[in-house]
Amino acid sequence: MEMENRVGSEPLTEEKWQAILHNDANYNHQFFYAVKSTGIFCKPSCKSRPPKKENVLIFQNAEEAISAHFRPCKRCKPTGERLPDQEWIAQIIQYIEQNYIEKLTLETLAEACHGSPYHLHRTFKRITGVTPVEYIQLTRINKAKELLIKTNITIVDIALSVGMSNTPYFITLFKKKSGFTPAQYRQLNRKTEV
Repeated sequence: MEMENRVGSEPLTEEKWQAILHNDANYNHQFFYAVKSTGIFCKPSCKSRPPKKENVLIFQNAEEAISAHFRPCKRCKPTGERLPDQEWIAQIIQYIEQNYIEKLTLETLAEACHGSPYHLHRTFKRITGVTPVEYIQLTRINKAKELLIKTNITIVDIALSVGMSNTPYFITLFKKKSGFTPAQYRQLNRKTEV
């Protein structure tokens, strides 16, 4: 299978793939790997969950990865510096926006964005004013509001399409965040649009 090559990226050999899978520090000064799905690049020794092989790009140095628009991992710090907290949180927000339908926990966010759950929670709240869980809930409720106004999809299906399989919980959360049940919200907003 031929991998998409970006400027400066090299082929992913079986040897390099095994180094990534086994977090082999002996390869740290030989190459860096970037993960297309997260936009992050790491040292081979990074302890993050192994990426899907088809999402991996290989770079000889950090500068090449950066010029291909990848950001350094918060966990393994491939450039020797920490990613500024603002940038890291922007990366997490982008991940939430793209994956709000999935089951998202503090652990899955930390894993995907290469940090510890505790540090992620603390930093996210300091920068955004809300916890990651609150942000995920708000994202889901805002997407649900759009669907309530623009479609005739049932409330059960809207709940599912925003990543909430428990409809009674969805209705309770929606009312808590907006002041209305989903049905009331749809009715009120449809009237004002006419």
